[in-house]
Amino acid sequence: MEYRRLGDSGLMVPALSFGAGTFGGRGDLFGAWGDTDAAEARRLIDICLDAGLNMFDTADVYSAGASEEVLGAAVKGRRDQVILSTKAGLPMGDGPADAGTSRARLIKTVDDALRRLGTDYIDLFQLHAFDAATPVEEVLSTLDDLVRAGKLRYTGVSNFAGWQLMKSLDAADRHGRARYVAHQVYYSLIGRDYEWELMPLGLDQGVGAVVWSPLGWGRLTGKIRRGRPLPAGSRLHATADYGPPVDDELLYRVVDALDEIAGETGRTVPQIALNWLLQRPTVSSVIIGARNEEQLRQNLGALGWNLTADQVARLDAASAKEAPYPYFPYERQEGFARLNPHPLRRADGAA
Repeated sequence: MEYRRLGDSGLMVPALSFGAGTFGGRGDLFGAWGDTDAAEARRLIDICLDAGLNMFDTADVYSAGASEEVLGAAVKGRRDQVILSTKAGLPMGDGPADAGTSRARLIKTVDDALRRLGTDYIDLFQLHAFDAATPVEEVLSTLDDLVRAGKLRYTGVSNFAGWQLMKSLDAADRHGRARYVAHQVYYSLIGRDYEWELMPLGLDQGVGAVVWSPLGWGRLTGKIRRGRPLPAGSRLHATADYGPPVDDELLYRVVDALDEIAGETGRTVPQIALNWLLQRPTVSSVIIGARNEEQLRQNLGALGWNLTADQVARLDAASAKEAPYPYFPYERQEGFARLNPHPLRRADGAA
């Protein structure tokens, strides 16, 4: 296993981490993802630890807390061997205090997560969404208190816009609060929006990306092909509307390129898609998920080798989209590009 620093922090995390969204299996969305119980979770975690993968990510909203409970039971007796990452902030009920990141709610959600995980500290605690109703200073001071109390080791965010993250980092610096070191983001070959603003921000501010849904919400598994119906067993039948939208032509163009490179390398489509992500700037860890041992072992096969520069370039070209405003002037005109070079753009101007 390769280990990387999480942003500019001292925390070393595995290049691949494991997402526990399949643990618990409660509700329409998470029930469709999987229903892994504690016994099967222990088996999957055994495989992960044998491979050197020691970071496990969950959230309070996953199966209404059941994911945290199953994960906690599965790591019982080996807490010192694992990095536990969880998230909070999304609604857990219909009441006025059941969502957001106010001081009262953060203290309660952290204590609830500690109880469900069966631990007295969380290695990485992330805000699952920006709460516009709570001042960032209140959020940061509360998290800082929880860090000083020993309940949290590091803090991060998930799904923030660039201005939301930058405002929070600036406030942390001005008030001497614990800084966010991680941003859990959607990033894949069919979803590269992260690159335009959040990636340069991460490079500039030392915030590491923890990538969720690296296979494009289950679309880059190798089972979806141009001109074929969605496989009967695909979870997309039940979950497509919950995830990021994807243009069909972009998907098929990327899958065609993945198929071609799979033929050259002898690797699977998911392994190639994951390996491409592992070579991107700011990426500290890519979260893989698995409903069974076979899926897990296949995803672990994304490590230990690298795509060639030519193969990366072909995947870049197949997955490229027109830059959104205000970035497209930098892409189209040399003068703009010289003033504002993008981190993924080489000196010769090629992507």
